[in-house]
Amino acid sequence: MNLRASLLAGSVLAALIASPAFADEAPAPKADAPQTTSAGTGASDGTEILVTARHRSESSQAIPLAISVVGGDHIDNTGAFNVGRLQQLTPTLQFYSSNPRNSAANVRGLGAPFGLTNDGIEQGVGIYIDDVYYSRAASSTFDFLDVQQIEVLRGPQGTLYGKNTTAGAISITSRAPTFELEGRGEVSIGNYGFKQAKAAISGPLSETLAARIAISETSRNGTVYNVKTQQGIDSQDNLGLRAQLLWRPSSRVDVTLAGDFNRQNPICCSTVYYGYGPTQKAAARQFPALAKALNYTPPSTNPYDRLTDLDSPLFAQNKTGGVSLRVKAQLGAGTLTSITAWRFWDWNPSNDRDYTGLPITTLSQNPSQQNQYTQEVRYSLQQRKYDLQIGVFAFNQAIHTEGTQQQGSAASTYLLSSAQIAAACPTGSAAGCSTAILNGLTSNNDIRLNNTSLALYGQATWHVTDRFDIQPGARLNYDKKNGWYNATVFNGAGQPVLYSATPTATQSAQLGVLAPQQFAPRFSAWNFSYDITATYRVAQDIRVYATYAKSFKSGGINLNGVPADANGNPLLAAATVKPESVHHLEAGIKTQFLDRKATVNLAAFRTTIDNYQAQVTNGALGVLRGYLANAEQVRTQGFEADASYRPSARFNVYGNGAFTDAKYTKFTAAPCPPELSGGTTVAAGQVAGAPGVAGGLSPASCDISGQRLPGVSRWSFSWGGEYNVPAKLLGKDGEVYFGYDGSYRSNFSSNPSASIYTWVDGYSLHNFRVGFRVPHGLDISGWVRNATGTNYIQQLTVTSGNTGLIAAQLGDPRTYGGTIRVQF
Repeated sequence: MNLRASLLAGSVLAALIASPAFADEAPAPKADAPQTTSAGTGASDGTEILVTARHRSESSQAIPLAISVVGGDHIDNTGAFNVGRLQQLTPTLQFYSSNPRNSAANVRGLGAPFGLTNDGIEQGVGIYIDDVYYSRAASSTFDFLDVQQIEVLRGPQGTLYGKNTTAGAISITSRAPTFELEGRGEVSIGNYGFKQAKAAISGPLSETLAARIAISETSRNGTVYNVKTQQGIDSQDNLGLRAQLLWRPSSRVDVTLAGDFNRQNPICCSTVYYGYGPTQKAAARQFPALAKALNYTPPSTNPYDRLTDLDSPLFAQNKTGGVSLRVKAQLGAGTLTSITAWRFWDWNPSNDRDYTGLPITTLSQNPSQQNQYTQEVRYSLQQRKYDLQIGVFAFNQAIHTEGTQQQGSAASTYLLSSAQIAAACPTGSAAGCSTAILNGLTSNNDIRLNNTSLALYGQATWHVTDRFDIQPGARLNYDKKNGWYNATVFNGAGQPVLYSATPTATQSAQLGVLAPQQFAPRFSAWNFSYDITATYRVAQDIRVYATYAKSFKSGGINLNGVPADANGNPLLAAATVKPESVHHLEAGIKTQFLDRKATVNLAAFRTTIDNYQAQVTNGALGVLRGYLANAEQVRTQGFEADASYRPSARFNVYGNGAFTDAKYTKFTAAPCPPELSGGTTVAAGQVAGAPGVAGGLSPASCDISGQRLPGVSRWSFSWGGEYNVPAKLLGKDGEVYFGYDGSYRSNFSSNPSASIYTWVDGYSLHNFRVGFRVPHGLDISGWVRNATGTNYIQQLTVTSGNTGLIAAQLGDPRTYGGTIRVQF
């Protein structure tokens, strides 16, 4: 831990010792202390859980939508301090991250294309913190900071939220400033050098002004060892700061000014050797032969030895922050809310994109800077016969990415055929000619995006009777995207590499690896979407509902390059992708019984998407890393169950489960999986290996209709509980508790087109905690995560060049430690 972190930990520990939790008497519980939930549904003490999914405080059991609610205390207790860990508590949420920029959150299998991030597309799952939309998925890799509650909404939310979201939304609510002095702090230590310190304090500055300040810092050594650099990688180094001012001039007006800053600087992000799967390439062009030719042996062929030898510098410097002003005022019979926000994002990475210790790709980095502005105004009204919410939303985002990819001394041998080398270096060529073909070949990319979105949205509820409600909603949206992509290529001598009518053999080989390209894609469109929900209260604590939604996901522009013709001219028809058209059906039932000590909620859904925005790649190293195209149709359907039971204040259990059947209904021109890739293109209508077609050939594209969507487990579950007994420790009355949280997800495909080489096996994780706590005071605990030491994979990657090498990104090993926490 660095000096700053040590000082923070010391300050927090001193505050803990000086706090009222160490006084002779424990403080009385606050009357307005927020209710929390273990996970999914069900209150922690038999009372209702209040949520703000519809921008008003109401019972989670009263709203006609599928929602998972996780309280801030449960987040702290379980160590689920970011979205990646949150998915272990909410089965329908999937989160993938090969590095912060290449991160995506999906709900029910939908959200963002599986693969490398493309700046020119929208996220299907919206992330909101205190009503502010976060457009970059990288923000979801930061630690949660002073969180009161997280709500995961499933299904389209375009008539409820400012930014359109077709798959769902993650709404994070921070603890607000208070007019009573209160504070909380904690320090955790664990194996792998894990250290985490958090602190927050809130209180009045005057009769009308209150403030709250929170800070969090996390550090951990790496869990994978790099034998090349002799250091641990996949470390953690996170810092978060948040400050809020609440001005309450009257009981009818709240004005909140908030600012935050978050910084990450880990040694990240690693992959390890997973295996080899033969492709259609000649044997001499596949990984075993290439490794032998370069005298290369992976540090281990067992991925769970946690050894790698990546030779490019690895770092993932990530900064984000911003300022927001929220005004909430009672206006007439309703409430007017205005949220004005500015956010920035600064990304500075370095990756090893050949996934080996060989100098093939020596530089791979895409530093990005973003500025984002949002303005939302909404008015809500609740009456005896109807409720109404209408809003307007404006969004502007500017991104500038300056990327670099550079090839090294092993690139020619690894990426070029013997015929290409012979043509460029005929007999009598100077020594080192073959190495020089690609050594130092560099592509510099200038990528820009200006993205504007405007919307008018609204939702109304007509209380037809005291039992039956009809809730229609509508959204009018305008999107405009202006982009710029300019890739320039230089050889090792610093000379530009350009297309020409008569290229030399060397130029042809270079252009096959890194190619110059320039184009300025544009997209703009209006779109109208709507939904309608019917709700019927069967009994006091039993509600059924049904929803139909016609939604959309904005069209996008390709900003990772597009295919080109033989002369290098970009095929501009591929520069834009069509909007997705979403048809969504859902039905559910929400129930409570046994004096509301037990809760069982069920939901079934079916979503069909036309013009699904899918990731496409041709497998070449640098000509085209991956771009977006429209699959004809995708369908996801399934059912979900959320249950909890708390018979007394001493015991509670919960269980959540989801079955998700997500597949390409029709995708006739998809990228082929690696086992069918890498050979010569087959003529239209022919199939590799078919009679009359030469063996070893591969199709230009594959029909993968009927295959499962990548990254989606059919089955996922989370479960757990806690038991406590009265006890006295350090002269204080409290309780000893034991908690357990488990999760399981079945296998899933880790390639845009399902491959026999990239199915990730299903796995289960088990976390335990035991401790002593004084309610609203001292809490001392020990914990272990992944207690069984399960070896599991987060993602498998088909490496560029179709050599058959498969790399893996590992999940965390067993970790353990202790936490001391206090609040007053």
